[in-house]
Amino acid sequence: MKYLNTMKRISCFAITLFSLLIIPLANAHHSASMFDRSSIVEVSGQVREFQYTNPHSWLLVDVTNEDGSVTTWGFEAEGPSTLMRAGIRKGDLPAGTPITIRGNPMKDGRSAGAWIDAVVNGESVNPRNGFAVIPAAE
Repeated sequence: MKYLNTMKRISCFAITLFSLLIIPLANAHHSASMFDRSSIVEVSGQVREFQYTNPHSWLLVDVTNEDGSVTTWGFEAEGPSTLMRAGIRKGDLPAGTPITIRGNPMKDGRSAGAWIDAVVNGESVNPRNGFAVIPAAE
């Protein structure tokens, strides 16, 4: 009986230690701390590539600068299942598509951000609509 109590204590300690080590790592992976949520950047250009992948999708947009050079901006969104719920399919944004896109920029100044919304062919495209909760029919 004493052996079982000791094993229970060791198991509880191991589970607690594991939780304390793993939870911060999982939280860091899902953190948006790299983005400046207090500001918004808007750019217009052409879709370079739509990486419709898990766990996060990326929309790459080529933006022509005033001097004629091109900067490729990357906008992060959720994975395909969330984008599909928002009505965004992989084929909706082929290379060369004109786009105006808004996002929360990276804090370190790189040409990237968290995708908020966009306008494509006069239509609003919002990846965050995939999080909307639709009430069940009564």
